[in-house]
Amino acid sequence: MTGVTIEKLDADPKTVRAAVADLAGILADCVLGGASVGFMAGFGIAEAALYFRKVFDDVAGGKTVLLAARQGNKIVGTVQLGLDTMPNQPHRAEVKKLLVHRSARNAGVGERLMRDIERFARHHDRSLLVLDTVTDSPGYRLYERLGWHRVGVIPDYALLPDGSFCDTTVFYKRIAP
Repeated sequence: MTGVTIEKLDADPKTVRAAVADLAGILADCVLGGASVGFMAGFGIAEAALYFRKVFDDVAGGKTVLLAARQGNKIVGTVQLGLDTMPNQPHRAEVKKLLVHRSARNAGVGERLMRDIERFARHHDRSLLVLDTVTDSPGYRLYERLGWHRVGVIPDYALLPDGSFCDTTVFYKRIAP
């Protein structure tokens, strides 16, 4: 996508103030669009902003890396890398909440975020990444295209925002540290 930059967001209060509105807008848009990302219909900007303030707490604590895809001054996508693992899993991280605003989809934003999150995982000496996604969703197809390996499908694992069940596929990817 032309004109899109990927940046790591820190937990500086100025960064948080500047980013939360855009990040909340992306999350609310994804839920409104039917994405199963942990929230149900009726979820709005205020709840999304609260969610991202908690994410920034994890960023401040070194538990999470938060990336943003910016087009001009506007954040249009985001992804997280969960680094908070048990002592016997220092080599592993979880990719969480790949979110792209519907207005910026199908332009390579998700792919750019995923490639950069792998780079940050390497920087943190992680060699195994895991994630889960709705089976046969656009994210599912992106992860397959990027070389992720399907572990299996868990039927009726979560609910879509409308309350209907969806299957979830678990993926992993080995990366060179």
